[in-house]
Amino acid sequence: MISLITGFILDLLLGDPYRMPHPIRGIGWIIQKLERRLLREEDSPGTQLWKGAVLVAVVCLVSVLLPAVLLLLAYRIHRYLGMAVGAFMCYQLLATKCLKTESMKVYQALKAGDVEEARTAVSMIVGRDTAVLDETGITKAAVETVAENASDGSIAPLLYMALGGPLLGFFYKAVNTMDSMIGYKNEKYLYFGRTAARMDDILNYLPSRISGLLMTAAAYLLGMDGKNAWRIFRRDGRKHDSPNSAQTEAACAGALQIRLAGDAWYFGHKKEKPTIGDPIRPVCAEDIRLANRLLYGSAVLALLAVCAVGAGIRIMINI
Repeated sequence: MISLITGFILDLLLGDPYRMPHPIRGIGWIIQKLERRLLREEDSPGTQLWKGAVLVAVVCLVSVLLPAVLLLLAYRIHRYLGMAVGAFMCYQLLATKCLKTESMKVYQALKAGDVEEARTAVSMIVGRDTAVLDETGITKAAVETVAENASDGSIAPLLYMALGGPLLGFFYKAVNTMDSMIGYKNEKYLYFGRTAARMDDILNYLPSRISGLLMTAAAYLLGMDGKNAWRIFRRDGRKHDSPNSAQTEAACAGALQIRLAGDAWYFGHKKEKPTIGDPIRPVCAEDIRLANRLLYGSAVLALLAVCAVGAGIRIMINI
């Protein structure tokens, strides 16, 4: 737990080190290499399906085995070195400050009146086409990304590391990274990426709902509309193709009293999507900053919760 707390603090203070190697980029590199070797358009759906499963197995194995060896070697040298390496791994697996930093670039561009720069900034953190977005669309895209990744990038890895240390955290991030790269329901990845997408759905099912609850609690504590966050969380939490993605988006939309989601463009094609939340007030750039307050509040509550549960378990064991 000490390594997790230290890693959490390091993430909030330092964020991702852009100029040094990052394990998630390494996982992404492995996925790209395996995809080039395995994916063939002429393969049958069944062949693409088992090849995608092979990719998932290899990536998960490598993503857990390498840090396991490194952690074991560190602990064999000295206990404190092992704890330090574990803390660094936990820090690398969390993305709370990075998410805030990247989304605030969108906020700053909008406040400066530079819509083109805001489009460029938001294109770095979303998968949709951004050229067609106006100021409202840009803001909504940034807020939705902060809300959704509050679970994927912060709370879910924290929960898995609390359960199984950095190794379980690496397993989670490997699956999550595969889903973000090959888990699309398009012609190219429909079968090849299905295993990755299904595993990500399973791993995020409980964390996404816990994240939605924590975000609702954070809304109350931060003086936002906690009552509306709870209402929209329950009403709109399933309004997404994924069973998990709308959970935190719904809580965030309710807390901010705005409407999110709706139709969006991906790879030149318009995708019809349901809306999340009620338009109690218009969306504005300030909502990006408020969404980040919810992100931080939810993450801190998650850390306090796992620490409390861990302390309770230790007390019960010692009784």
